[in-house]
Amino acid sequence: MEKELRVRPIKNGTVIDHLTAGLALKVVKILGIDETIKEVVSIVMNVSSESMGKKDIVKVENRELNSDEVDKISLIAPKATINIIRDHEIVEKHRVSLPDTVEEFIECPNSKCITNTNEPIKSKFKVINEKEVKLKCEYCQRTIKGEITGYIKKP
Repeated sequence: MEKELRVRPIKNGTVIDHLTAGLALKVVKILGIDETIKEVVSIVMNVSSESMGKKDIVKVENRELNSDEVDKISLIAPKATINIIRDHEIVEKHRVSLPDTVEEFIECPNSKCITNTNEPIKSKFKVINEKEVKLKCEYCQRTIKGEITGYIKKP
């Protein structure tokens, strides 16, 4: 007899669904979730999905994501959906979308870029390709393509 492990529904919080398999831990990192968190966090990885084959899901109880957090998630998981749960009901459900520009939370990979000096200038990237997630620094014109997790500044 095969047993199935189920993750219980949350009363209030956020469910981040339709993450490409393997991205759940990166999403948790983006959200600044570590061993000090007091709320329940459920991480489900490599579950079967009709539309994706395999997918990951992250549930965070008693926390609704802010727009900056959603923007960061959209950069690594452009197909993700965000579900806001209140009193066990989905009150909001939307697919993430890339912003036109990304300010402050991405570090430019160009060590000589003015944003990587002691000048009080915040990084700013323009999204130039949504499908392959391609960003261009507004100051030095360096591009970042594809896997950008390593360039996200720590929360």
